[in-house]
Parts: sequence; C-alpha cells; structure tokens
Amino acid sequence: MTSLVLRSARRRRTVAAFGAVSAGLLVLSACDKPTPLATVTVGSKSVHSEAACYNDGKELKPSEVQECLKDKTDIKSITIDPDEKVRFGVDPEVADKGWTLLMNGQPLTEASKKTYVVIPGSVFFNQQYGGGGKSTTVSLLEGGKAEGGAKATGLWSFKFKKDSDA
Repeated sequence: MTSLVLRSARRRRTVAAFGAVSAGLLVLSACDKPTPLATVTVGSKSVHSEAACYNDGKELKPSEVQECLKDKTDIKSITIDPDEKVRFGVDPEVADKGWTLLMNGQPLTEASKKTYVVIPGSVFFNQQYGGGGKSTTVSLLEGGKAEGGAKATGLWSFKFKKDSDA
C-alpha cells in the first residue's frame, strides 16, 4: 500500500513538473525576440532604442525603410550641446552588417563596421550638413542605403534637440 501511495505522489510531481516546463515554453514562444539596440550618448546622458523597423535581420523593402524614416512616433530624444561630442553605439551584429548615419533621411556618414562612432554635436544643427533649427532626426541604417542599393535590414531613429543654453 505504501509503495502505491509513493508512486502516486511521484507521478503527481512528474506531471506538475512537466506542466510547469510546458507553461514556461509556451510563455517563451509567445515572446518576440528583441531587436538589437542602438545607443546615443552625449556627455553623461544616454538613450537607447530597439529598431523602429526590423525583420529579424532579413532585408527590408525600400518602401518600408522610407515609411520608417517618416514615422516620428515613439522616437527617443536627447538634448545636445553643439560643443559636445555625440557617441553612437550599436550591437556587434549590427556592426558586422555595416551601418550608416542618416540625418533627416539623408546619408551623413559612410558605412561603418565599427560598434562605436563619435561625431561633433555641431554637425547636427549645421545647415551645411542638412541640419539646422532647434531639432533634427538622426537614424542609423543597418546594412544599406536610404535610397536603395545594398540590402537594408534595420533602422533606429532618434530626435536630437539643441540645448537652449548653447
């Protein structure tokens, strides 16, 4: 009789453990894999963001990239003193594919395979480079060009606001 009770208890624990593992796997399968991050740092302030457009590293259509460049909702913003340096950082998997900085949708830099790039803050508010005014939108384009050409696989955008004290 005792062995019957022990077997029954063991069976209940096995079923409970199996149920817990199954529930955990179900929860994990419902989660989307997070996109790689891009980070902007100015002085001691940083903002980071997941991609606005990303298809698990697969090619985005040029029309999708253009729509993402136009979409201004949920863009992280940071205030920039034009006298400070702006640091851009990307995950290594983004760097491996190469990435380009865009300002207001136009290429600002050549493609880079570095995880870290530094640009003077004054560039983002200079009309010579396509900036000007009190704010500008800066995007990081993974693996392609805004106008087409190479395969674009991701886009991250940030709003740069000029420091009013500058």
